[in-house]
Amino acid sequence: MPILREGDAAPSFTLKTDSGSDVELSALPDKPVVLFFYPKDDTPGCTVECKEFRDARQAFESRAHVFGVSPDDMQSHQAFVAKYALNFPLLSDPGHLVAEQFGVWGPKKQGGEGIQRTTFVIRDGKIVRVFENVRPEGHAAEVLSAL
Repeated sequence: MPILREGDAAPSFTLKTDSGSDVELSALPDKPVVLFFYPKDDTPGCTVECKEFRDARQAFESRAHVFGVSPDDMQSHQAFVAKYALNFPLLSDPGHLVAEQFGVWGPKKQGGEGIQRTTFVIRDGKIVRVFENVRPEGHAAEVLSAL
């Protein structure tokens, strides 16, 4: 499936957080949703990206819901959250169905398939901003400035 673009409807989904609760996209209409898809917990680039969102939490809190999404399971997310004191929910997409719906699951440069590091800003059920080929350094600030 091709990557979703600005103006497209955001796919409806329900995923488990690292704490075991469900997050349903349609139940978050009060402010924009930032969904950043990242390849794997506790890897160098993903750690940088997640720590930057952690450090920017206060700035995001009143402006958007922030969720990291990867194919890792809840146990991996729990260890990652604990190791780096992450303060926002990580969503588990082990079958990469949501990643496929957003068009961010595909061939990797080094072979195999996986997440293409991409961030979506969703407002009122629509994609309003897409960040592709994300560089982890400085990305949280980039997203914050786009809200």
